[in-house]
Formats: sequence, C-alpha cells, structure tokens
Amino acid sequence: QVQLVESGGGLVQAGGSLRLSCAASGTIFSINLMGWYRQAPGKQRELVAFITGDSTTNYADSVKGRFTISRDNAKNTVSLQMNSLKPEDTAVYYCNVFARGITYWGQGTQVTVSS
Repeated sequence: QVQLVESGGGLVQAGGSLRLSCAASGTIFSINLMGWYRQAPGKQRELVAFITGDSTTNYADSVKGRFTISRDNAKNTVSLQMNSLKPEDTAVYYCNVFARGITYWGQGTQVTVSS
C-alpha cells in the first residue's frame, strides 16, 4: 500500500516562506512524475508544479519565480519551496505521484497566507 505523507503547511504572513515536503512510503516503482496541486475554497484543484524523473520542472504561471519544486529519487520525496507568498496562495496543497499508470494523492496540507 502506497501512502504519501505531506508536511510543512501552516500559517504565514504575506511575503513569507514555507516549505512543503512529501514522502512516499510503501513499495512504489518507476515514479514518472511528482508534483503539487492546490485547491482553494470554492475553486477547482489546480496544478502548482511538477517535476519529472530527470528533474525537468513545470510551474503554473501564478507561482513562477516564487516556488521551486525538487525531488530526491533515492528517498521518493518531493518538496515545494514557496517564497514571496501571497494571500491568493491560500489553499490545501496536495502531493501527487504518477507511477506505472497509477496516480497517488496525499491527504493534503493547509497553507494559509494572511495579508
């Protein structure tokens, strides 16, 4: 049974920083993509960033230049460094892993940015 365990969410003032981490436990092979999504109240879940096995990255326009995604293939972990946070970044952030045709989701971690 594969589980994704997230950590690092919390409350921060606008302009501050947070680092989210996600660790995949259990037997998981050939991870293709690792990424982060977020869902704000009343909105659809949206892609924030993803990273491929060879560390190619892709970011939503709204976070480019502020967020950085990274991964450790040996430990099956993915992190999201979030800088210059804005109130509109407030959401539940979900870790996402795609491996061998299967998508896995974390339970979500709340990020709240106060103005």
